[in-house]
Amino acid sequence: MKSLANWLTVMFMGMYFIFRIIVCAMAYDGKEFITQPIDLKVEIFILFVTLVCIILVMARIHLGGIVYCVAYWGYFGATVINQVMNVSSINPMYDGIDLIANGLGMVLPIIVIMDMIIDKSKAPVSKKSEWFYTNSKYDREYDERADKNNYKLL
Repeated sequence: MKSLANWLTVMFMGMYFIFRIIVCAMAYDGKEFITQPIDLKVEIFILFVTLVCIILVMARIHLGGIVYCVAYWGYFGATVINQVMNVSSINPMYDGIDLIANGLGMVLPIIVIMDMIIDKSKAPVSKKSEWFYTNSKYDREYDERADKNNYKLL
C-alpha cells in the first residue's frame, strides 16, 4: 500500500464496514436508522467476510478484492435492482436513502478491484533482494564508450 489511492480505498472500505455495523446494531435493537439491513443474519456473515477481505486488500492480495466484490454484489444486487425499478416508476413518495446506501455497497467493491488491478507497486518477492530492485542509483549507466561486447571474428 504505497499510493494514496490504496489508502483511500481501504479507508472507504473501513468506513462502510463501520456504517454497516451500526446499521446491524440498530436493527438488532429494533431502532430506526438511516437504512435497514436486508437480512440481519446474512449481513452479520457479510461483515465477518468483509473484515477478512479488508486485511487481504491491505496485503494487496487480489483474492480479497474478488471475494469482497462477489459477496457485496450477491447481497445487495437484487435489492438495488428492485429499488431502481421503484424509483423509475411513478412513485413520488419513494425514499432514495436505501438506494444510495445499498448502491454504495455495489460501487465500492468495483473501485477496490479497479485499484488493485491498476496498482503497479507490487512488493518484491524477497526483502533481501529489495535493495537491488528498488535502488536505481546503483544501476550501471552506459555511455557511448561502453563496451557492448559486440566483437566480430575474422
